[in-house]
Amino acid sequence: MHGDSRREISGGLIPGSGAPAFSIRGVREARIPVLIAAPHAGRAYPAEIEAGLRNPGIAKLRLEDRLVDELALLVADLAGAATLVAHAPRAMIDLNRAPDDLDWSMIEDARPGSQHSSANRRARSGLGLVPRRVAGVGEIWRNSLSQNDIADRLAGIHEPYHRALTRALDDLRKAWGVALLIDLHSMPPLRVRHPGSRATDFVVGDRFGASCDDHVASRALNFFAQHDRGVAHNRPYAGGYILDRHGRPALDLQALQLEVCRSLYLDPRFESLSPRLPGLARLLAELVRALADEVLPGRREEGLPLAAE
Repeated sequence: MHGDSRREISGGLIPGSGAPAFSIRGVREARIPVLIAAPHAGRAYPAEIEAGLRNPGIAKLRLEDRLVDELALLVADLAGAATLVAHAPRAMIDLNRAPDDLDWSMIEDARPGSQHSSANRRARSGLGLVPRRVAGVGEIWRNSLSQNDIADRLAGIHEPYHRALTRALDDLRKAWGVALLIDLHSMPPLRVRHPGSRATDFVVGDRFGASCDDHVASRALNFFAQHDRGVAHNRPYAGGYILDRHGRPALDLQALQLEVCRSLYLDPRFESLSPRLPGLARLLAELVRALADEVLPGRREEGLPLAAE
């Protein structure tokens, strides 16, 4: 059960259900200048979307960062951070993709020539703005989409989410002089490259130094090393559109992506939470507080007021 003393605001609108697309909590009450976001945690599927999936159970399991919102909320409660959690499923629209990162061959009324746009090269691999196929499953949709479908999802989900994220980070920066976004994701277990080498539990992404200052990412990497955890930097996940859009270290807007191995908090089938969740949340809360100290050097020592006071 998560604490309910912090203000939660719902935003956006999922087409086909009327449910909110996301919730943002605790920005004004945050005890540190950190926002933890979970853009791939959404599981509010409209009936039409469920019916359109060829194999809903497997597609959801592969596309979702399953229950990572539970981890994000628990970490935020322990660390005193704000949260932004998506409810709209990634199957409908991927909040970590640019609006033009779309496979136009999925669209039945696509404009001529759209299919060959250079902007959607990644989308044609299957995981663009609207996912088309996933490994081990193949094509996930029964039918094509219309341009109106895409427009409605952009207007109801994608655009409001990113506006809310921009506003939250701006509010934290106004209160503290700096803001840090931790974009939280989960990943399947990564293959161990060499016999006897440590498994990678976490991947820290910073767009190869573009989305945050080097010392911030280094603090995260050193933290995991000091706790004897396997960690990688930018490989195989460096971050995506969210870090590109919202990471502006020169403007005191720092942004990191953190990938967490699903085996650390889910059951062996990666479907339900495991008893390991609280321990992982305590570890990540300690990381979040360390990163807050890193972006706010000397604030507490100098006696400057905390935003929550």
